[in-house]
Amino acid sequence: MVRVAPSILSADFGCLLDEVKRMEDAGADWLHIDVMDGHFVPNITMGPLVVKALSGRVSLFLDVHLMVENPGDFLGDFYEAGAQMLTVHAEACTHLHRVVQSIKEMGCKVGVALNPSTPLNCLEYVLDELDLVLIMSVNPGFGGQEFIYSVLPKIKALAEEKRRRGLSLDIQVDGGINEHTYVHVLKAGAEVLVAGSALFKAPEPSKLITAFKLLPVKEKDV
Repeated sequence: MVRVAPSILSADFGCLLDEVKRMEDAGADWLHIDVMDGHFVPNITMGPLVVKALSGRVSLFLDVHLMVENPGDFLGDFYEAGAQMLTVHAEACTHLHRVVQSIKEMGCKVGVALNPSTPLNCLEYVLDELDLVLIMSVNPGFGGQEFIYSVLPKIKALAEEKRRRGLSLDIQVDGGINEHTYVHVLKAGAEVLVAGSALFKAPEPSKLITAFKLLPVKEKDV
């Protein structure tokens, strides 16, 4: 089942709750919250207060993507604010297994993100512990970037490894997802699509969300 996670990085923060409710009404499943610290990535976005402001006011699953250095220092704050999934970058964790276990011990779902050039094999010894793997299809730090097609084999390889091991984790893809690229991503094996500009700038985001979710049905019928 495909789930759609609008990224609020592309929302109008002057009316953030209204923007989020617009996505909720359009059929979104998750809300992707991009946290950037200006160190791990060249941008600064939001912190736990934004998560807390949205928690309990929308029905969307709160998916918090920590693009920060030393993510282990911030896990408790985001979980207490209402995060339901905490995704950290493998590149930012000196002791990745320890961070993964810390998230699990809080009772939160745990994901690990990989930048476009980071190989899958860095997850070899934590893959069984994860609820989600996020494959970045742009270099993190800014919204509105173009999709990097060279990540498609990595998505496919992860999907094959998931089947081989019988894992229940979700495969999420973030970056440049729009009406042109989503087909390739889903065919490669993605299950959770993060889209920012394509959804928040769409006059009728429900049409795009419906298209995202209908592709597997169409493919099955062929």
